[in-house]
Amino acid sequence: MKTHAIVTGAAGILGQAVTQALVQAGYKVTGIDRADSAGTGTQGTYLGGVDLADPDATAAAVNQAIDANGPLSALVNVAGTFRWETVADGDVATWATLFDINLRTAVNAVRAALPSLREGGGAIVSIGAASAIKAGAGMGAYAASKAGIAKLTEALAEEEKDNGVRVNAVQPSIIDTPANRADMSDADFSRWVSPAQVASVIAFLLSDGAAAVTGACIPVTGRC
Repeated sequence: MKTHAIVTGAAGILGQAVTQALVQAGYKVTGIDRADSAGTGTQGTYLGGVDLADPDATAAAVNQAIDANGPLSALVNVAGTFRWETVADGDVATWATLFDINLRTAVNAVRAALPSLREGGGAIVSIGAASAIKAGAGMGAYAASKAGIAKLTEALAEEEKDNGVRVNAVQPSIIDTPANRADMSDADFSRWVSPAQVASVIAFLLSDGAAAVTGACIPVTGRC
């Protein structure tokens, strides 16, 4: 039964789209983000100023969300960021930054949410990336961090399948956001994936219709 979902990275464009899709699907949604305030389109409860790379801060926010909105039936790990730089000319610190923001945040959220998800059976969906399958130039650090999401998903699905928790990921290509349009102004935006399209796949993976699906990393690539 749909009850309460947590969405990390809820203040961002994709996080807002996921929150909207889940509210429409009947969930109570708690958004958690480092940003102090949510975007204007954010619905549900919002907890800002949370450093999701800090396990204690993450656990405190998740517990606060559960106290306010009840036991969890879903967790969506949207929190993340992107950097483009080549290995030769980039900064080695970027690898640690992307690991922390793209992977460590998901691990912390999962660890905090699992006790509640196990109580009544639930589902986790994390945001990977198509570049984790085949990385292009300048995508090494980003793709490596998102490959970590894929392996987290596969391992966690095996660990939790007898606990009633399903674990999947989506692997989008370029998402049609204002920032991506500004960075790639000459691109054909119609070939990209909209935030709503990604959110729709996530909502399906959380639904009873996907009850037999766990350990999957689903490409969501539009016409890229």
